[in-house]
Amino acid sequence: MKFFKKYIFPALYGLIVYFTIRLLHDTDVNEHFWERDLYVNIVEMSCSVLVGYAGIYLFEWLFRFYDRRWPVQLCYQGVVRELVILVGANLVLVNVVFVPMDAALKQSWIPWADVADINIIPTLYAIVYYGIARSSSWLRAYVDNKVQLEKVTNEHLETELKFLKAQYHPHFLFNALNTIYFQMDEDKDGAKKSIEKFSELLRYQLYDQQQQVPVMQEIEYLQSFIELQKIRSTDKLKLKIDFDKQLNGQLVYPLLFLPLVENAFKFIGGDYQMLVEAKVVNEHIEFRVENSVPLVKSIEPKAGGIGLENLKRRLDLLYPSRYTLKLEKGDNNFKAELNLEYER
Repeated sequence: MKFFKKYIFPALYGLIVYFTIRLLHDTDVNEHFWERDLYVNIVEMSCSVLVGYAGIYLFEWLFRFYDRRWPVQLCYQGVVRELVILVGANLVLVNVVFVPMDAALKQSWIPWADVADINIIPTLYAIVYYGIARSSSWLRAYVDNKVQLEKVTNEHLETELKFLKAQYHPHFLFNALNTIYFQMDEDKDGAKKSIEKFSELLRYQLYDQQQQVPVMQEIEYLQSFIELQKIRSTDKLKLKIDFDKQLNGQLVYPLLFLPLVENAFKFIGGDYQMLVEAKVVNEHIEFRVENSVPLVKSIEPKAGGIGLENLKRRLDLLYPSRYTLKLEKGDNNFKAELNLEYER
């Protein structure tokens, strides 16, 4: 294949250009080139083969020049720039060889129609050759651009996810340490147990949030968090927890359920009822938190700050088009339902 491309194809390319020019010319003037002197045809075909070898060599040299001079990037400006240079070089070549050859054979000035054929036909073939020869380079450039774009996008998303994760830590630390602080004077043993719970929770939060974990790890984390929150909660708290036994090896991203539970503890009031449940439904995990709210109208769960807004953004990044989050404020309660499409 390399032998054909290097030694045979250039000659065929030159002959194709020649016979195309001859076909158009002979059709126009009603002549037959095979009826001419053999000497004339041999000279013309020899010059066409010469142009073929010189043209292909010139094109390949230009392609290497393009790659050295300009990194291959898929853009219209780059294609136009390369084509202008290639067409210009090809016109110089064919005019240096074909025009003097035709004038010498006719021993007179050649008609403008012949000059037009000599310039237009090789130019069209040069453009076709450029499109075929450079298509692989442009395809590779397109793929590289897509890969680079994906890389930049992923790096941006990773940075944003890390930022969102970092926002949780100060908020979580403040609440947990505040709970332990109030235990220190009244229940030192309880404070020690709370510190143990706190260390377990903190250790879990150090996981890479872009790596999925079995949902049971998330459930165990929530149970520890709830136990820690119950310490600082009022005795009026009526808490119901219901986790489906089918929740086991399903994979989810960590700390997505936490903001809903945290929000419930933050704004609970009224008769202090809270429900936390999770179940498997048709390859989806449905997580629901419901809590009663104070009767004071000015106090209601907020969807901003580092809580629910943070959660929504993380869900957009981690589960695009694969989740639903419903927040519903009633007269005396607040409901939050998160539906995730899990992976096995």
